[in-house]
Amino acid sequence: MSKTDAHRDTDPAAGPAGEPDRTAQRAGEEGLTTAPKEEISLPALGPVGWARWFWRQLTSMRVALILLFLLSIGAIPGSLVPQVSIDPVKVDEFKAAHSTLGPLYDKLGLFHVYSSVWFSAIYILLFISLIGCIVPRTWQFVGQLRGRPPAAPRRLNRMPAYATWRTDAEPEQVVEAARRVLKQRRFRTQLTGTAVASEKGYLREAGNLLFHIALIVMLVAFASGSLWKSEGGKLITEGDGFSNSLTQYDDYKSGALFDTDDLAPFSFTLDRFTGTYERSGPQKGTPRTYRADVTYREGAQGADRKAAIEVNKPLEVMGTKVYLDQHGYSPIIKVKDGRGKVVYDGAVPFLPTGPNVSSSGVVKVPGAKDKNGRRNQLGIQGFFVPTYAGKGKGTMFSQFPAADFPVLNVTAYHGDLNLGSGLPQNVYQLDTKRLEQYKDPKQKDQPLKKSLLRGESLQLPNGDGSIEFSGLKEWASFKISHQPGNGAALAGAVAALLGLAASLFIQRRRVWVRAEKGADGVTVVELAGLGRSETARLPEELAALAGALSDAAPVTTEEAAHPASSASSSPDDSNDPDASAEPADPADPADPTGPAGSADPSEGAHA
Repeated sequence: MSKTDAHRDTDPAAGPAGEPDRTAQRAGEEGLTTAPKEEISLPALGPVGWARWFWRQLTSMRVALILLFLLSIGAIPGSLVPQVSIDPVKVDEFKAAHSTLGPLYDKLGLFHVYSSVWFSAIYILLFISLIGCIVPRTWQFVGQLRGRPPAAPRRLNRMPAYATWRTDAEPEQVVEAARRVLKQRRFRTQLTGTAVASEKGYLREAGNLLFHIALIVMLVAFASGSLWKSEGGKLITEGDGFSNSLTQYDDYKSGALFDTDDLAPFSFTLDRFTGTYERSGPQKGTPRTYRADVTYREGAQGADRKAAIEVNKPLEVMGTKVYLDQHGYSPIIKVKDGRGKVVYDGAVPFLPTGPNVSSSGVVKVPGAKDKNGRRNQLGIQGFFVPTYAGKGKGTMFSQFPAADFPVLNVTAYHGDLNLGSGLPQNVYQLDTKRLEQYKDPKQKDQPLKKSLLRGESLQLPNGDGSIEFSGLKEWASFKISHQPGNGAALAGAVAALLGLAASLFIQRRRVWVRAEKGADGVTVVELAGLGRSETARLPEELAALAGALSDAAPVTTEEAAHPASSASSSPDDSNDPDASAEPADPADPADPTGPAGSADPSEGAHA
């Protein structure tokens, strides 16, 4: 055998021709070992297992809080981004002004947040999560109500609150007196041998359940209010009326499931609007009285009834509320054309555009003709101030919201109003593309305009007619709202507050009283208390119970002279001969605290 072969035989790391063994080198680098490899195989959940896991996660407290947080976050775009259901015109304006964000928001459903798929998914998952929590807890609570307080543990001195004394009374008398005192304090009691077991504070869990049920009620109320709501606005001048039909509304929106045929059949007439204002001081001009006196009727054949609608005091009729929204003035304008014929005579609502109800409005007269009988449509723009400052004051805006010195400033156009184009026009705006403004014959190239007092008129050039400010009325705008879920939402909110208060302030606790004969024949009385949650009042309550029980079980004369009783919220077991001789049994069925003094596991679910 050659030296090379001998070296290869003696060196296991050597390869062919004396080269190192690459396998052994890799084994050393990777830290391989000859120990048996431990393989861990997890059981497959399967469809049923995954469904159970998903259900446990969905009905957990953590997921419910996450869903509630996501719901509140998801509602933010609904208040920041224009919504189609509220104002489709603003949505179109937003899309036109934002060519990049508009299509993106449209794809994400931000223009209809509350009816979008993702918001509905969060809403439904939260709804299911709350129901999945409430149902099992309800049955658990019913079982607790039907059950009895647990028997007294062997060592009462290990409870958080403990008191003991010796008495000459018989054990039976002490136990019966303790049971009577506990019942007077609304404890549920159970007599087991020489001890009385009692428990109190079940309304804590009832409040917890009430809080969760109230959340479901509010979710259902909000959903029903959104799906079956109906809301619209109407501007009415004194003497005019409104009938609750779709064609009567100035603007209208409703829920996805509301049928316009279900509108409540009622009507009302605005008889008079009364508004008073502060006349002096720093709050000058502040409204003091806003009242709309109306006559309303239920149904087509209903009798006339009088009512007054004020701010935050709506008229409620047939399940629908009528709110007073805004107020303004309607100057009465009479227009004559070139033939001297009255072609318009009525009150025109002017919308507030400046301080103290300074308002602007438009009158369109399509039937006007010139003195030769040819069509000469008129358009009038007006600016109304209820309290004019006077000529030379340098301002045209109103000085006070009441109609103390009303003035109407008008300017006129003639030509084609373009009403036959088929395109909708705003009744409060004048399209002047096909109109020519009248010029003042006394001032060349200056527009014809004039400030009119009540009863004054403006004569149009070329004998085209006149415009007269003949009187003044007031108008009020109303919001007619049908919200079917408001009552349920209010009830749910109140119930949620009551349930939350009960779950926070009511403390569930257990009290045991034991009376047994001692070795010397004297009765030993023991009181112990256990709070199911953190509470600092348990020792005080136990002391009060001991004081009430002392009348039936007074302390012995010998013990009164040499006190040997103990009462503490943190008992010391160093003086208990049994404490060192026999450790506590963690599986003791008579120990209500369970291992390591743990509380009821039901306390940890969906608080």
